[in-house]
Amino acid sequence: MTPPDASSSLTVDAKRGEAEARPKGSRGVALFFRRWMANPLRMGSVIPSSPALCKRLVRQAWPKDGEMVLELGSGTGVIARALLAAGLAPERLVVVEIEPDMAEMLRETMPGVTVIEGDARELPRLLPQRLQDRIGTVICGIPLVLLPVTEQRRFIDAMQAVAPGRGFLHYSYCATSPLPWKKHDLAAKREEWTPLNFPPASVWRYTPRVA
Repeated sequence: MTPPDASSSLTVDAKRGEAEARPKGSRGVALFFRRWMANPLRMGSVIPSSPALCKRLVRQAWPKDGEMVLELGSGTGVIARALLAAGLAPERLVVVEIEPDMAEMLRETMPGVTVIEGDARELPRLLPQRLQDRIGTVICGIPLVLLPVTEQRRFIDAMQAVAPGRGFLHYSYCATSPLPWKKHDLAAKREEWTPLNFPPASVWRYTPRVA
């Protein structure tokens, strides 16, 4: 399958699938806001990501044939649903969410997607080996900028363990890189920026530095 930018618009079937998967009414936004109030350090933003940001993430995250996408900190699933709406098969998507109520909602609204409830720092234990061998793209929605460097390193090590050499995409509301990439021995590139998100957001790609 070609990346979504190869066509001018989503197919009718993809749009229908997105509508069917979307949480009914304002359930998703209300749940997101309640969890943000309970623990803002886990959520990062007071509202889910905008369609403009989702579109840019889909463009950057699109996997090669046979590969899967792994999303960490899926929240209400807006990015996951954007991938599905663009034509990614549900069986090629894995999402990890630490909040039990959000993980339950993701299972209910995205049939066929592998939903893992747990701490992303435990990825090597949580993700079955058969899936680790197929991860092509990792999207990190966890607000790493709010964590100390040692905790950032734990998440980075976990991502590298299940997708060695792949690096990861990380979206952030910072004006500059949300990670001290040199300290983590990474290469950093801002792939996308959207002023239409609230707050404005960037998509960064971090990859292991080659000696």
